[in-house]
Amino acid sequence: MIRALDATFGAVGRGYLALARTVGGIVVLFGRILRAMVPPRFDRDETWRNLYDVGVKSFPIVVVTALFVGAIMVIQSAFYVKRTGATGLLGYGVGFSVFAEIGPILIGLMFSGRVGANTTAQLGTMVVTEQVDALRTLAIDPIRYLVVPRFVTMLLMMTLLMVLGDAFAVLGAAGTADAMLGVDWRVLVQGLLEAHFLDEFFMGVVKASCFGVSISVISCFYGLNVRGGAVGVGRAVNASVVANAAAIFVLDFVIGTLYTVM
Repeated sequence: MIRALDATFGAVGRGYLALARTVGGIVVLFGRILRAMVPPRFDRDETWRNLYDVGVKSFPIVVVTALFVGAIMVIQSAFYVKRTGATGLLGYGVGFSVFAEIGPILIGLMFSGRVGANTTAQLGTMVVTEQVDALRTLAIDPIRYLVVPRFVTMLLMMTLLMVLGDAFAVLGAAGTADAMLGVDWRVLVQGLLEAHFLDEFFMGVVKASCFGVSISVISCFYGLNVRGGAVGVGRAVNASVVANAAAIFVLDFVIGTLYTVM
């Protein structure tokens, strides 16, 4: 009995220490990124390359995700709209769920799955093949050269993609409402405008910006701390995806709570 309790508490303690080391390392890396941005001088070619990889290549999957998010919101409301005939509330339901909650979370998860995992794999491969050590040998700061451009591009592109995702989600909702419910798209748009969702829209933008920060820092942390060769890269990518998903839900809860309190 005592041995079983010792093993249980030992496992809990080791898990807690591992979590504390991970969170502490992420916070330290975030501080180093902010320090490297003062003054704001980083590699322009690397930044443009990441803007294309992070933003342009993510655009199709974000558009598809947003269209289906809007369509799903209409489908979920279809039963009540048909039963009550409250077509004017369709825009309100779609707008609140898409702008404030479902849109940012789903787009953030897709972004982390594609961009975050790719960033971890890239940096992890560079660590395993000693390219990061070569940069240090040449007196080039890996944080300023590799991490800062990815941090800036993920922050900008996650925010911009969220705004574009809102537009395409409304487009998908309007098309689905017209096709499945026979509700003219102007009715849905008018419902959106009358509901005054400016606060919810800005809350979604804030969430997207915070998601971009967390995805960039967590992905770079796991990428730069790869150990164990190619197998270690795979483990780091898996851990990065899980940590990014957890961070998205935690940040969504915190921001939503602060928004409610304020």
